[in-house]
Amino acid sequence: MILWIILAVIALIIAVSGIKIIRPFEKGLVERLGKFRRQAQPGLNFIIPFIERIVKIDMREMVIDVPPQEVITKDNVIVTVDAVIYYEITDAFRVVYNVRDFKIAAIKLAQTNLRNVIGEMELDQTLTSRERINAKLRDVLDEATDKWGVKVTRVEIKKIDPPQDIMDAMSKQMKAERTKRAVILEAEGYKQSEITKAEGDKRSAILKAEGQAEAIKRVAEANKYKLIAEAEGQAMAIVNVFKAIHEGQPTNDLIAIRYLEALKAIANGPANKVFLPFEASSLLSSIGVISELFKEEKKDSPQKKNKK
Repeated sequence: MILWIILAVIALIIAVSGIKIIRPFEKGLVERLGKFRRQAQPGLNFIIPFIERIVKIDMREMVIDVPPQEVITKDNVIVTVDAVIYYEITDAFRVVYNVRDFKIAAIKLAQTNLRNVIGEMELDQTLTSRERINAKLRDVLDEATDKWGVKVTRVEIKKIDPPQDIMDAMSKQMKAERTKRAVILEAEGYKQSEITKAEGDKRSAILKAEGQAEAIKRVAEANKYKLIAEAEGQAMAIVNVFKAIHEGQPTNDLIAIRYLEALKAIANGPANKVFLPFEASSLLSSIGVISELFKEEKKDSPQKKNKK
């Protein structure tokens, strides 16, 4: 009875050892007596214990850290380069049977191609062309690893370290370049400022001159309108006076008296000479008559006094 129990337990252990579970991101390679038999898909799989074995392959994207190595550039500068490789397995059969240790092979392949790629470039190009190095190295590795059932998705250069003396020289050069750019920018700024200031002064002078010209023009227009208005007013006044005189029908005696009053006002002024126009001869006769009247009044005035 005990023997049967032992045999049952052994059979159960053997049966359980034949059950294999493949996870979703894995693929299994089933070998029977050292020969590839089939591929096991994700899920529950059964194999023959002690006759078959299963090799599980992780199909997820993985990374390989390439150890830092010294590389000589085209201009004979030794730099230390550190890189990483991202890859994913596309064919589980080939990655197992076509290469013994894919990771070691990929690292050695990456180091060799890093020397080749960077050896064709000068130091300045190496420091400023990381994307170019990444792309070129990825293409080379992807082509070389295709027969291994692996696809290199990308290669990233983590750092490129030149020697310390080169770093110091580059730092001084960058500082000098920055100082040079700062001086140039300052000069350009001063130049632009002076140009802008000159343009502003020029524009201000032009506007000021235009304003003065406009002011003079408006003053002249105002004086013009003023003189025209005064002339029109004087003309209207003369017309009204002339009209009033004619409508009043003055006698020659009244006209002569008003003329004498005007001459008296003129004589009281700073001028000591009075010029009479030739056309005033008609008025002179009236003035003579008036003077004769004044003489007669003067002659009569002593007689009137004596009578009194």
